[in-house]
Amino acid sequence: MIKSNNPYTQEELYNIEELNEKEINQSIEDADQAFKSWKKTKFSERQKLMLNLAETLESDKKKLAKTITQEMGKPLSQAISEIEKCAWVCEYYTENAESQLADKIIETDAQKSYVSYEPIGVVLAVMPWNYPYWQVFRFLAPQLMAGNVGLLKHASNVMLSAKKIQELVEKAGFPKDVFINLPIKSDQVNKVIQHPKVKAVTLTGSEKAGKAVASEAAKHIKKSVLELGGSNALVVFKDANIDQTLETCVQARFQNTGQSCIAGKRLLIHESLHEEFVDKLITKVKDLKSGDPNDENTFISVMAREDLAEELEKQMQKSVDQGAKIRIGGKRDQAYFEPTILDDVKPGMPVFEEETFGPLLAVTTFKDEKEAIDLVNQSNFGLGVSLFSSDIKAAEDVIVNLEDGAVFINELVKSDPRIPFGGTKTSGYGRELSDDGIMEFINKKTVYIK
Repeated sequence: MIKSNNPYTQEELYNIEELNEKEINQSIEDADQAFKSWKKTKFSERQKLMLNLAETLESDKKKLAKTITQEMGKPLSQAISEIEKCAWVCEYYTENAESQLADKIIETDAQKSYVSYEPIGVVLAVMPWNYPYWQVFRFLAPQLMAGNVGLLKHASNVMLSAKKIQELVEKAGFPKDVFINLPIKSDQVNKVIQHPKVKAVTLTGSEKAGKAVASEAAKHIKKSVLELGGSNALVVFKDANIDQTLETCVQARFQNTGQSCIAGKRLLIHESLHEEFVDKLITKVKDLKSGDPNDENTFISVMAREDLAEELEKQMQKSVDQGAKIRIGGKRDQAYFEPTILDDVKPGMPVFEEETFGPLLAVTTFKDEKEAIDLVNQSNFGLGVSLFSSDIKAAEDVIVNLEDGAVFINELVKSDPRIPFGGTKTSGYGRELSDDGIMEFINKKTVYIK
């Protein structure tokens, strides 16, 4: 039985009966049967259906957003924005998938030679709760447009969202079983990966989950893509525009109540700016409205589960015991964790070394550019980094020395359908979105005609 509670009201939302092994296998067989015809559909048909899906998302966005808020506590206004972004990724691949997957002609000694980009079949997506629609749609849109079919194993606390996503696909007119939600627990994932009809797997989640999924996929020689979170740095150089940088840093750390893999979690600031910047940052954080996630003015609400807030509290307390100072916040009430700024953070402290998945920002100073680069790269994660400077050329010169998968200058790290998304080191491998994302689960078939 899969159970979930509303993190704000503690009300029990549902008890869902999980699929048994026979039902799982039948779902996989159904998906494979659907693939045999879906892969032959013309792009024009896929485009029509994907555009229908985008329009359905837009028309139902308030209702869908309420489900997100109910299940994991995301403030309603941010939940609506999430649904709108899902419609955007559908529209992006409606417009671009056909050209992205067009045959590539290669000049050789042959009469004709080219690469054909073809779907591989059933792909399993293991997805997290923090963006319950967006994480799924950035997989769903490119893979259905590519001609693949999808199985979804969603997080246990967002099973209503998972159910609604399958219903949305069906409502848009897609053929039955091209996208199937599997209400199963994590201990059943390996059975799905092992099935011979499942050709690949993508996971967004923890490092522990990533290792388990990647190792199982490797045993069966199946492709995997992993996005395993990060500890992104916000690097504020001494010539940064302070007011603009403050606004961006607050958004980067505290949106979605800090529960984002690409949130700016480590604020690395030039020592000459430290006092002024942190004082202004505290003022801005004090102004963030906390409360009922259903209130359209709420910016910070409860975390998705109480155990997640407890874990953040432990990371904070251990860091304080090692010398970090709480400048604002630091208190927890069940699943609610106050927006918090920890100062005097040093390498070796949990809030520097580990991913902090909640509304806590760790502040560390640096003396020069070399020290800033070293602090960024000292993390085991490598998802993204933001650089803040009024000297764009100087900031660009730093990029080659950074080990992350993405670098944003004077902007927070964010996912965008038009550009690839993914990390390095323990943040995972592979890419989502853009041309790279649609190519991850494709047979790049070489054709040579003498």
